[in-house]
Amino acid sequence: MSLTSAVRGQVWLPGTAGFDTVRRPWNLAIEQPVDAVVEAADADDVAALVRYARGAGLTVTTQPNGHGATGRTAGTVLLRTRRLDSITIDPVTRRARLGAGVASGSLQAAAAPHGLTGLPGSSPVVSVTGVALGGGLSWFGRAHGWVSDSVLAFDIVDASGDPRQVTATSDPDLFWALRGGGGDYAVVTGLEMALHPAPHVYGGRVLWAGEHTAEVVDAFRRIAATAPNELTVWLELLHFPGADPMVAIDVTHLGSAASHPAASQPTASHPAASQPTASRLAAEARELLAPLDALPAPISDSRRIMAVDELGSITAEPTDPSAGLSHSEFLTDLDDGTVAKLLADPIAPLLSVQIRHLGGAFAQPSDSPHGPLTEPFALYLFGLADDPAAVLAKQAALAGSLPVSGRKVFTLLNPRETVADAFTPETVARLRAIKQRHDPAGLFRSNFPVS
Repeated sequence: MSLTSAVRGQVWLPGTAGFDTVRRPWNLAIEQPVDAVVEAADADDVAALVRYARGAGLTVTTQPNGHGATGRTAGTVLLRTRRLDSITIDPVTRRARLGAGVASGSLQAAAAPHGLTGLPGSSPVVSVTGVALGGGLSWFGRAHGWVSDSVLAFDIVDASGDPRQVTATSDPDLFWALRGGGGDYAVVTGLEMALHPAPHVYGGRVLWAGEHTAEVVDAFRRIAATAPNELTVWLELLHFPGADPMVAIDVTHLGSAASHPAASQPTASHPAASQPTASRLAAEARELLAPLDALPAPISDSRRIMAVDELGSITAEPTDPSAGLSHSEFLTDLDDGTVAKLLADPIAPLLSVQIRHLGGAFAQPSDSPHGPLTEPFALYLFGLADDPAAVLAKQAALAGSLPVSGRKVFTLLNPRETVADAFTPETVARLRAIKQRHDPAGLFRSNFPVS
């Protein structure tokens, strides 16, 4: 039996039309060599591929759409799971069942009519499953923790080619590993996760000319120092090619329980009550963000009441593949000395320097490889791949000057890093033991293999 006859989905082999396109990752700066590409028709097709690969001595690497790729794919069959795109929302239990190919924006669009939300990040096009397998930072993590903390069950195909469901009860170790330790242990075909009440969200970006950076950073620190868990603020230093430097504060606010009196009835629709609720939410947010009102007039201010499926508009990240270089760290402080180093020089040739306020529920106990996140801020440095040496040197110099903890979030690792950069040696050892127990032959190879 050949690979093309083993599965019902589409197969691309080297030399066939479209192969060089479909094998590419999201980040076009990364070369991704593979022996074949399979787009599975459904979960049963995934199982058929795994059984075939097991019998043929092949290795499978899984990517819904290529986010998080590292290029460590030589000799593998690349499995695309984007056609596993089913979504079922239960508004009574506030749970969602979704296929491995479901994008964050699609889940948000399905949950929004019920006054519910998942835990989306800045981009609506990343897969929910991929983010959950890496732990996952989100806009609402300060209120609800890691994205993986909301996962209740994983549907997988194991190394024997058998479909099964993994929960905290059925297989505690594997469930723990999948909640943030990557996809090196099985192919995840779907998951069940808890949703959270959010009839309305207040969010948007305020953008200033770069000359006001010091004042904006000071306001950001004052807001973060007293922010309730429902409020998230991100600081963005921006320098786009051909433009002057700018600085922005991105914000989302879920509101207190008083802002959402209908949250206990997620299936109800009360248009007459929605306006007072939204108004109360906006008033709360404006009060919490009062330091921004004392700043010079911004270039733009997009803050407004929005639905949870509009969150991607805040940072307006590109939704098409492109080439870039990233570097992430956790900051242990953002004191005066740190700010002085951060602002000592222009950020060019970087496009952006992002600082995300963490804390809140992130710091609470978590049954995941990451565990509680005690660092108060995440740093993310991004530049185009036009001059890689200059961008990498700038990222290294800036990160090296700041107080960093030395660990990183799994989903923000770059291709030059490994799982050892995200986890403690004890956690890596436990992940490797789980890998050996569930996939001793190395049938699966994730973007960041634990072995």
